[in-house]
Amino acid sequence: KIMQIKYKGILIYSKINKDNDLIVKFLSNSDELISGIVYGGQSKKKKSIYQIGYFLDFEVFLRPNRPASINAETSYPFISNIVNDKYKLNCLVCVTSLINLSIIEGQKIKNIYHISNTFILTMINNKKWLIDYVLFLFNLLKLIGYEINYSESKLNQYFDIKTLEFKKINTKNTIEFPYDLINKKKIKIDLSSIENIFKIFELIFSKYHLSNFNLQLPNQYHLFKKLIIDRIKKV
Repeated sequence: KIMQIKYKGILIYSKINKDNDLIVKFLSNSDELISGIVYGGQSKKKKSIYQIGYFLDFEVFLRPNRPASINAETSYPFISNIVNDKYKLNCLVCVTSLINLSIIEGQKIKNIYHISNTFILTMINNKKWLIDYVLFLFNLLKLIGYEINYSESKLNQYFDIKTLEFKKINTKNTIEFPYDLINKKKIKIDLSSIENIFKIFELIFSKYHLSNFNLQLPNQYHLFKKLIIDRIKKV
């Protein structure tokens, strides 16, 4: 007996399997990571559909003792208007790679689809979206259990990268926390603030999450980070 389930989701992983098939993973609107095989996924028609970061309407076919097979069609929001924007494209690939490392198949993380969908929509439709990317990083940490409660720590200017606590006094283990950037009070994003954001995120995500699975930050994250830092340096 074949069971058919429909989802809306974001394609976050794709790998060639055999000659003409694809193994894919998508983050569903039910906050789950679902994987399966797209038979003939390397054909010209299907290849144009199964692109990382695309929103798709998925049909998942479940058969006893066989991998799930997947069929999908592109869905709103469409990302065709950002194909020539290297910053947005690299950000999209970066975000999907981080999502892929944040949730495992069979796990359900409430609201992970919502924060991902909200940020990607913002990034696609707006000229200024880098601070929203920063907020996405902190929201992602919160959902996977590593919240940085900066909203209640405004009197403590510094963040201790050893204890992960906010402090009033600057020491060798602290960095200045960029409250103005987080609260969107800065018109111009300075290099120091964005570097501190990256440093905090990388420390927590790597040390307290990825280390549990013997994983490292994805190259897509580092590439996007370099793009952003290089751009800020030029301004």
